[in-house]
Amino acid sequence: MFAFHASDTRLQPLTALRAIRILFATRDTRQVFILLRAMRGRSGIRNFRRFAASPVGKTVLRERRDLLTLLEDRARLRQFPAGSVGRAYLDFMESQDLSAKALVTASEDWKTEAVEPDMALFRARMRELRDVNHVVTGYGRDRLGELCLMTFMYRQTGNLGMLMIAVMAWRQLPKLARAAVREAWRNGKKAAWLAEQDWEAILGLPLSGIRTSLRIEPPAKYRAAMASIAENQILAAMN
Repeated sequence: MFAFHASDTRLQPLTALRAIRILFATRDTRQVFILLRAMRGRSGIRNFRRFAASPVGKTVLRERRDLLTLLEDRARLRQFPAGSVGRAYLDFMESQDLSAKALVTASEDWKTEAVEPDMALFRARMRELRDVNHVVTGYGRDRLGELCLMTFMYRQTGNLGMLMIAVMAWRQLPKLARAAVREAWRNGKKAAWLAEQDWEAILGLPLSGIRTSLRIEPPAKYRAAMASIAENQILAAMN
């Protein structure tokens, strides 16, 4: 049994609100990690224990797997078949000019916490999966896509910081965007628990098949909202 300090579970709503305001104004990724740390409460402990008790979790912890090294190896990712999760991830990262290591820098505040090595490995793995989750759920890095992914992942993890973002953004959302967020809420609940999947093996498998096996529904409302936004932008440019 692992021991945890009280500071691991204490909610910090003022810190969370400040992080959300900065995030909405600047899109500074660091604020996401500050927010999630401030509002994770006992959800982080529950998720870790669930992971550590799962077959994949036990293997990951025993083998001390390093997902970051794999996700940063673009030559290896390029060897995965077209249409695979790994190739889709690579295409996503290159199209957005992203690096998995950037998330490490953004989450550096975690390094100040004294936690068990297994917990540290679990937290790092969840961090590295952020952009993988974008790919498998179909949500982009636009503002609505990030909001939908946060909503989806709240149903998966229970971190109240994710819910706070959705609640604070809700009043500003047009009708189509609200429909997309509601859909993400439902989809996150329906899907298999992404944290306990064997992602090292999944990267080589077809993306379409993985979405089916993990019960990840197509983000139809999100796509419709984004198509409407694009159409409106085109019409505005023509006027």
